[in-house]
Amino acid sequence: MKAVEANLLKFLQKPAQFVIPIYQRPYGWNLRQCAQLWKDILASEDNSVKGHFLGSVVYIEKGIYQVTAMPQLLVIDGQQRLTTVSLLLTALARALKKSGSEDDRHAAEKIENYYLFNGMETGEARYKLFLTRADKETFTALIEDRRLPDNASQNIITNFGYFEEQIKKSKLSPSDIATCLHKLLIVDIALDHQHDNPQLIFESLNSTGLDLSQADLIRNFVLMSLPREEQEKLYEDYWYPMERRFGDANYTELFDRFMRDYLTVETSNIPNIQDVYASFKQYVQNETGKRTLRELVGNVFTFSGYFVKLVFVQDEDRDIREAVQDINALRVDVAYPFLLELYNDYTTNIITRDEFLEILKLVENYVFRRSICGIPTNSLNTTFATLAREIDKKNYVESVKLAFLLRDSYRRFPDDEEFKREFMVKDVYNLRNRNYLLRKL
Repeated sequence: MKAVEANLLKFLQKPAQFVIPIYQRPYGWNLRQCAQLWKDILASEDNSVKGHFLGSVVYIEKGIYQVTAMPQLLVIDGQQRLTTVSLLLTALARALKKSGSEDDRHAAEKIENYYLFNGMETGEARYKLFLTRADKETFTALIEDRRLPDNASQNIITNFGYFEEQIKKSKLSPSDIATCLHKLLIVDIALDHQHDNPQLIFESLNSTGLDLSQADLIRNFVLMSLPREEQEKLYEDYWYPMERRFGDANYTELFDRFMRDYLTVETSNIPNIQDVYASFKQYVQNETGKRTLRELVGNVFTFSGYFVKLVFVQDEDRDIREAVQDINALRVDVAYPFLLELYNDYTTNIITRDEFLEILKLVENYVFRRSICGIPTNSLNTTFATLAREIDKKNYVESVKLAFLLRDSYRRFPDDEEFKREFMVKDVYNLRNRNYLLRKL
């Protein structure tokens, strides 16, 4: 590892392309973070301020000694800073061009040729910063000042617009702002792929306060260790389609929930939502030698499809949709590990459609009867986490019924007499599932 203090703009002048690997999360800085960067830049106007530290940029020097092609530096940490500064530089170049001054137009050309483009290159190598698939088209369209794609990245557009507006309102001229940018400093950290472990360094950076979700960490863990061609293949075949399933707005929260439920299915242990990444790492290590990484990720992809059908009620079959909607109305997410395995057994023809529906109704019945009878819900998570292990899949429906009936005490399935007795006196108007009850009646 080599770590040195560096001027950010001189760092961007490197004869190289900064590539954001596909396992990195999409660009995610919001207006609050952009406002802080803008404030930091304006603070540099003070002549007594010699420089302003922006953070670190960590990258792998892959191909740094190539002479026939543009060296590619794989950015492990710092893509949010690099992308945001590039958006600001783009907005600044446009403002300089509009000023009408020959000096300002020349300054705009220097910004583009030094910090946004590799001037002597063509094709993809022309771009100084090469983002992931989710952001690449929007970013390149912006810096080239051409029409934005239909599925444009909203964060990139919003933040670019923010910097355009701030430059217009600023008491500083665009050339003064450019001078302030020259005072931004970073720590330039170059890794050697043969001697440094990027995954361990990434985890260490995250532990010191980088705001990465469990979903980010899992994606990076799965893809980071692979050669780039394998990364891209696995990402295109499984990970990218899975991200699209969850939707951009809900991806992080839903993926963390899904992975907790998936690990519960696979291990019969329920990980804490904050420890999903650590549990997944342990799971992958336990599976080493049993399944290839591609087979494991393929299985995760398959089960994510069931999870999305449950959360968004998307099954093609109307009766199944209605049954899932009823379960969701009871707000019993802890049943999802069992339902995921149930969905898999239905999809792989271990059970029929009618059997699938009958078991869904049993789950609904079990949860609702218990709520009427005032039985505490804190045992439901372990009940559904272990239920699948008690099933004889050659006699599926009967063994599910038996598993429910054998539960006693606070895990019991209330019989008709208990349910009727409690229903007659229950204050249902203060029941959490009141609306469900009235709709069903």
